[in-house]
Amino acid sequence: MAEGLYDRYMKAAAANRTHGETCNGCSPDARCDTGRRLYESFARLQDSYLAQQKQKRG
Repeated sequence: MAEGLYDRYMKAAAANRTHGETCNGCSPDARCDTGRRLYESFARLQDSYLAQQKQKRG
């Protein structure tokens, strides 16, 4: 069974958070290449999930 949008969103959030806790090159204002990629993936999935929720609620 394919993962749902919420599951992918939560995994991306966890990966972004874990990377930020261990990477010396990332800060709230600047990210390394990996941190930037993880954050962008998280943000894209978050936007999609929130848009889906808004659509469901009408």
